[in-house]
Amino acid sequence: MRKLWLYLVTLPVMGQQPLSLHDAVALALRENRAVVAAEAGVRAADERLNQAKSGMLPRVNISESAMRGNNPVYVFSSLLTQHQFGAGNFNLGPLNRPDALTNFQTQLTVDQPIYDARQTRNATSTAQLSGRMAAEDQRRTRMETIARVAQTYYGAILAVENLKAAGQAVRSAEADLRRAEDVRAAGMSTDVDVLSIKVHLASVNEQRITRQAQLDVARAALNDAMGLPLEAEHVLAGILSPTGPAEMVLGSLEKEAAEGRAETRQSRLATSLAEVQNRAAHDSWLPQIGVRAAFETDAQRFVTRGGANWMAGVTVRWNVFNGFADRAKMAETSSLLEKARADEQRAGSAVKLQVRQAYAGLQAASQRIQVAATAVAAAEESLRITQNRYEAGLATVTDLLRTETALLDTKTRYLASLHDERLAATMVEFAAGRLTADSGVLNQ
Repeated sequence: MRKLWLYLVTLPVMGQQPLSLHDAVALALRENRAVVAAEAGVRAADERLNQAKSGMLPRVNISESAMRGNNPVYVFSSLLTQHQFGAGNFNLGPLNRPDALTNFQTQLTVDQPIYDARQTRNATSTAQLSGRMAAEDQRRTRMETIARVAQTYYGAILAVENLKAAGQAVRSAEADLRRAEDVRAAGMSTDVDVLSIKVHLASVNEQRITRQAQLDVARAALNDAMGLPLEAEHVLAGILSPTGPAEMVLGSLEKEAAEGRAETRQSRLATSLAEVQNRAAHDSWLPQIGVRAAFETDAQRFVTRGGANWMAGVTVRWNVFNGFADRAKMAETSSLLEKARADEQRAGSAVKLQVRQAYAGLQAASQRIQVAATAVAAAEESLRITQNRYEAGLATVTDLLRTETALLDTKTRYLASLHDERLAATMVEFAAGRLTADSGVLNQ
């Protein structure tokens, strides 16, 4: 209901104001369900920490029970605790076959740990590390959401531009058809040329229909990334243009990723957590000391004909032998610690590889833009010349259609290179672990 209300409120605004990538990211960080779930995970981790810290606090319990029976032991002990035992209760008859007795018992117990073999300390450390891991998971989820919004946003813009290119190709083919009909009317060509251009026109019309469907899907994917209904309408403010040269040093990016990526931080925290668990397994051999106090009232009529009693004592529990379970637990936690350390090293290498892949993708996309832009200019000029030559009867319809197709292909490759560079620049920020809602790459 809240999402629907927000959608209904923001829909008129989206219809009036173009949606920038920065705005899309801000909306996604509020509404995307993965982000909401990660935030809930952080809150849950905070509460687990509060639970762990309570380990050394006293435990106070109150219980109320009502029992009735004629079991000799029960009757004998209940009369004692009720302070109602008399000399007549020593008679063998009532002692062996007493009348049924009711006992209302209220009991207050207080248990205070004095030394719990460092269980509370280990549990608190575990909860703290788990909370930090949850915070890193939240940061990772936010970065992944931002990257996904950028990917779908640029994908939607690419779909818009591809549709425009297909529309231009359709209009150009329609102009070629009129040109061919004029040439045929002048007796300089046959029906074959007109039919060939009609076939070409049908082909580019099919491409336009396909690209319209691709645009519809791309818009739905963007809405899904932002956490909006898939049918939400908005006008995209972004354009596909070169990002320009960026001051990036591969070695610095790799170092930043190794230190700042959520995955590497989580792997280090996982190693620390394994160390705590291993220490806790060894601490199971330590003794535990606690104090217990109890106050009790027993009565035959709930509040009358009864008495009160109290007890207090100290308990010491020492784990001497547990069927080799503790030894196996220590061996298990030692192996898990070894695994965590290996995973930490593997995570560091993996994020560095991602940085290199994103960096190489950015460099390649930037170079492709220059090549594709030159190809587009050449294809446009080639089409212009071929159209003039065809009107003059110096070029065939095959030449004309080939240059038309070449222009559409080069425009498509150029748009793809612009899209890939924009996305690669975002992925470099993501791979380095510094992608946020305020990153400059989202505002270019």
